[in-house]
Amino acid sequence: MGSIDASVLEKPLPKPERSLVGYASARVLEALLEALLALEFLERGYTRNAAGKAFQAWRALIAAILALERDRIAEKLGDKERKWLLERAVARLPTTQLRPLARLVEEAGYPYYDPLTDKALNLHDYQYHGPDPDMALSKYRSREEAAWDILYILGKLAEIVEERVKPRLEEEGKVG
Repeated sequence: MGSIDASVLEKPLPKPERSLVGYASARVLEALLEALLALEFLERGYTRNAAGKAFQAWRALIAAILALERDRIAEKLGDKERKWLLERAVARLPTTQLRPLARLVEEAGYPYYDPLTDKALNLHDYQYHGPDPDMALSKYRSREEAAWDILYILGKLAEIVEERVKPRLEEEGKVG
């Protein structure tokens, strides 16, 4: 695989309060670049690094979907949750809140997003703990198990971008 120019990841993101679609577009690009880096790391045998990049790709995709579906999601929430979503969650996307945010994405019409996010969080743990035959610190006993899930989550990410997110961005006039 050739070299990937990830310099776009170093540029400031558009502010979601100024342009939700611009923010979502940037996050989708981030997700795709992180996914490519994950594949490159996996190809080189750096499974833990690949797991981290796959997690970052998934997290960026959650941010993009939350931005695109913000109003639809917010209307179903109470005042406190709505305020948190609008002011903090979309822009910051705290890892500790990914499960509840994934449920909101799933409720907004993205099937299986919650269990896929659990898989991404398992990869996040693997990044730090590596393979664990006892499965005390990681859900993966071997590099091969983790590699399978990395490829699986990246495949699902590509499907979601192609089938759901890209058409939504095209509808908004941001992708051609």
